[in-house]
Amino acid sequence: MQEKVIIAAALTGSASTPHKINPAVPVTPEQIAHEAIAARAAGAAIVHIHVRDVDTGLPSMAFGLYEEVVARIRDSGSDVIINLTTGPGARYRPDEKDPRRASHDSTMTTSEKRVEHILRLKPDICSLDIATMNFPSYAFVNLPRQVEEMAHLIQEAGVKPELEVFDLGGAWLGRSLVERGVIRGRALFQLCMGVPWAAPGTPENMIAMRNTLPPGALWAAFGISSNEFPMVAQAAILGGHVRVGLEDNLYIAKGQLATGNAQLVERAARIVESLGSQVATPAEARQILELA
Repeated sequence: MQEKVIIAAALTGSASTPHKINPAVPVTPEQIAHEAIAARAAGAAIVHIHVRDVDTGLPSMAFGLYEEVVARIRDSGSDVIINLTTGPGARYRPDEKDPRRASHDSTMTTSEKRVEHILRLKPDICSLDIATMNFPSYAFVNLPRQVEEMAHLIQEAGVKPELEVFDLGGAWLGRSLVERGVIRGRALFQLCMGVPWAAPGTPENMIAMRNTLPPGALWAAFGISSNEFPMVAQAAILGGHVRVGLEDNLYIAKGQLATGNAQLVERAARIVESLGSQVATPAEARQILELA
């Protein structure tokens, strides 16, 4: 186990309408920034950020929304580490009449567009998905060439990529990127557990994925829904860092909606501390992650 365990809070995610199930899910830039600051106060060193359309609540890629969220967090004086997503822009669903064409609700776009907000806002970290996989209603497409293009652009901007790994194949691809020098410096991985239809959230799968990572890599893990807190304990025991948040799970207990990201972070902190580790501050997390 790590002496200091980093807790990340994934604040809102890219599911279509989680705020209709749990109204604590933040939608507006003001709400997302408020949740970031509250999560930091509860023990999170990192906040992972998606944005949503203010009027519809649906996931968005609008630069102005990212810009406002980041500005609000920075202007607050918070020392929390900002981690912006690059996942949007990878959804593909074939048109029913012509599967060679994308349906109207597909979001596939270029590598440059997917990292535009990273290059302009320069967060501390950004996610970099290493997966082409099936979600329940669409394919999530991240081809190796596009991953390498995005990795180059992200690192040239001075931002640390966090490689999102959903299964053993993704861990293998991520290791290859490190071994070939595409990912520079000490690599950071996030093991994503229990996402349909990727690696189920089990100790055996987490161990196998961790063991596939390149030697010396930093890693964290999360589980979705009822897997969230068991995977916190499992990751901490196996020497990793952890993530919780309303992106991954809307409940604090069975049938009981979480009141916000801070409540989920507080429980994660109690788990980490009960196992004998300490929760890392943002300053300590910066040292662990080798951030500027």
